[in-house]
Amino acid sequence: MMTALTAAKAYATAQKAMAVDPGAPGAEPAGAGGGFGDILKSAMSDAMKASKTAESQMVAQAQGKAQLIDVVTAVSSAEQSLSTVMAIRDQVISAYQQIMAMPI
Repeated sequence: MMTALTAAKAYATAQKAMAVDPGAPGAEPAGAGGGFGDILKSAMSDAMKASKTAESQMVAQAQGKAQLIDVVTAVSSAEQSLSTVMAIRDQVISAYQQIMAMPI
């Protein structure tokens, strides 16, 4: 289920991937190249990076080299990244189903 927080996170990730400054009037993408596929690649790579960071923090904490708060923060970040990817996936599937249901 998509929550407002998940939608806002997905929107912020998409803006970051397109290098858009939301504060600028008439904000335009900084790079001419790049499309939806690049945004998805960026979201997936961010999720994988957050997951690997969380795993390394857990190992470091088990070895006594990291604080518990660092582990909790890393796991929370990984969870939010995965949640964002899942929300994007759900929206893409929903859009596909709507398109397929359209009469020709």
